[in-house]
Amino acid sequence: MKFLLSIFTICFLTVVVAQPPHGLHWNKAGNILYTVENNNIIATAFPSMQSNVLVSEAELTPAGQSQPLHVRNFFFSNDEKKLLIYTNSKKVWRYDTRGDYWVLNLVTKNLKQLGKGKPASSLMFAKFSPDGNKVAYVCEHNIYVEDLNNNTIKPLTTNGNRYLINGTFDWVYEEEFFCRDGFRWSPDGTKIAYWQINAKNTPNYLMINNTDSAYPFIKPVEYPIAGIAPSPFKIGVVDISTAKTNWMNIPTDPVLQSYVPRMEWANNSDEIILQHLNRKQNVSDILLCNIKTGQPKTIYHETDSAWIDVLALWDEDYSYGGWDWLNNGKAFMWASEQDGWRHLYSISRDGKTVTKITNGNFDVMGISAIDEKNGYVYFLASPNNATQKYLYRTKLNGAQPAERISPANQNGFHEYAVSPNALFAEHIFSNHYTPYVREWISLPNHNGLDGNLVNEAIAKADSGSSNVQFFTIKNREGISMDGWKVMPEHFDSTKKYPVVFYVYTEPWGQNVKDEYGIAYNFLYNGNMAKDGYIYISIDNRGTPVPKGREWRKCIYRKIGRVNINDQADAAKQILQWPFVDTSRIAVWGWSGGGSATQNLMFQYPDIYKTGIAIAGVASQFTYDNIYQERYMGLPQEDSADFKAGSPLTYAKNLQGHLLLIHGTGDDNVHYQNMELLINELVKYGKQFDMMSYPNRTHSISEGPGTREHLMNLYTRYLREYCPPGGR
Repeated sequence: MKFLLSIFTICFLTVVVAQPPHGLHWNKAGNILYTVENNNIIATAFPSMQSNVLVSEAELTPAGQSQPLHVRNFFFSNDEKKLLIYTNSKKVWRYDTRGDYWVLNLVTKNLKQLGKGKPASSLMFAKFSPDGNKVAYVCEHNIYVEDLNNNTIKPLTTNGNRYLINGTFDWVYEEEFFCRDGFRWSPDGTKIAYWQINAKNTPNYLMINNTDSAYPFIKPVEYPIAGIAPSPFKIGVVDISTAKTNWMNIPTDPVLQSYVPRMEWANNSDEIILQHLNRKQNVSDILLCNIKTGQPKTIYHETDSAWIDVLALWDEDYSYGGWDWLNNGKAFMWASEQDGWRHLYSISRDGKTVTKITNGNFDVMGISAIDEKNGYVYFLASPNNATQKYLYRTKLNGAQPAERISPANQNGFHEYAVSPNALFAEHIFSNHYTPYVREWISLPNHNGLDGNLVNEAIAKADSGSSNVQFFTIKNREGISMDGWKVMPEHFDSTKKYPVVFYVYTEPWGQNVKDEYGIAYNFLYNGNMAKDGYIYISIDNRGTPVPKGREWRKCIYRKIGRVNINDQADAAKQILQWPFVDTSRIAVWGWSGGGSATQNLMFQYPDIYKTGIAIAGVASQFTYDNIYQERYMGLPQEDSADFKAGSPLTYAKNLQGHLLLIHGTGDDNVHYQNMELLINELVKYGKQFDMMSYPNRTHSISEGPGTREHLMNLYTRYLREYCPPGGR
């Protein structure tokens, strides 16, 4: 139920993680950057910024072929003498996780394909062994290791199928825990630790394809809705030489089950470390497991009265693994909200010593780098303005206040991709009136290496040129919420204008950010301000805004109530503005925003006159267990809360004009939600409009003409039932 788009995520940010991991590739020393340009692999030295071709197109052209490999991604061996090339990638659910892999020997220039005999585009997550002589990968739910010296391929698991998944994950682990790559080489290269997911008892959600053949056919997806036990996991360690797996004895509830969202080698080849969550995701244990005996030892235990966020939920860099070890493996870094704010802690390997690293009334928004040599951690935060983001650093011993690294004159939204050893970084900056600027900097002085590009852009930018205005507004409890608004061009205060609210409202997304293009409506075919709309968005309590634990978690078991009431409280005050036409109030959103649109239309029909709800969850009982149970508890225990938060419960109250839009091939928020809501609206004689897009997924983007059609539909409906312009 996660669908948020901005110009930032659509067009520009290279440090956003997609599958398989892309972004920036550095050498171990952190002073050479490798990129793909015109299908050549380029090496750029820092700080001189001098570039040369490391691998040419010719070297990427297989023998006997005329065209080079199209490089989707690449990975170096530890000795940086071999290169793993990922190409011919194919989409699996949201990300292109399957493809072909080739190995290029940078010394001999020999190029050869891995997985000979395997189906095209069927290899996943290929990784060099630590010594660079082998590559392991997943193919069709099994793990294989290929010896680069003799070209032999050895299966490490043989029982994999769509119900028994080795080395990768089912739909819900990928969607909600960001778990995709499900195996890890041991540091000595003799073993591989991996997840096995057993989905045989998870009910199939049957998606019907009516258009791709004369007879409809079914596409089954193992999809556990709220209330259904998770697919059981196992954590195994397989010996490369014998292909024998030793299973870890991870405790779990035999009925409710549990989760392992993170697992890594524990800085040696004898133990693995993992995070174990209970079914409700409000109890977290960090376990050290002896791989020979399989016995775990709890070294850190944490509970929360609501839920515990896994790291990847607020720092996607960890979606592909990683564990921040300190002091040669004697301690590791961890995040907790135990004092009311998300802070970083150092936890000793035995769990007996916990040291708070970051201090103050602010949330850590992301970990950028650990510079253990100089004793610092670099992190993202914004203590004074929750719509912005900055780079800070503080001492790893927690003895000093946080130091802001982002320049004081650069107010807005910053992203950084920091090199190993925290020597250099790609810096991307924007605010609501300054377009995105990318520059290279040195750290910690933040000096530009390719000019002074951000400061030059800020000097040229005109704050008055932006039509985005930020404001705060209070809910009924007196709690301030951030918002932005875009006023009509040639605004006349003596006239009354329509208001269009853009909503998301749930724990997954923040709408109100001081970044360029934040108020761009990607579905409106035209210029809303020029046409005469007031366009507004507000972040209510429960959204992942850096305002502390209570702000985010007061929504626990109250999705569909706290967020909806906060939005309505704000709207009531906005309706008091003398230039607002209360008869022309519209609201729209996608996914969780679609659910919010439905709830606002149904719970507050006196406020919202027109709604466009795209891919919304009409009944919380239908959405997946990891997401819905994390924020709402178990439906078998809290069914009243699920019902009270579901739009379906209030559909009988519809008064205004409502357009429902959904893709019939949506594997995330299933089309079932559309039909359940239709039945309820029909039951109570409520007139509404609807559009279904055959076989389109949650993004409603597949097929020629789809996005254009959606934009025209959206724009026509809004203009018809919430006409623009001052009156």
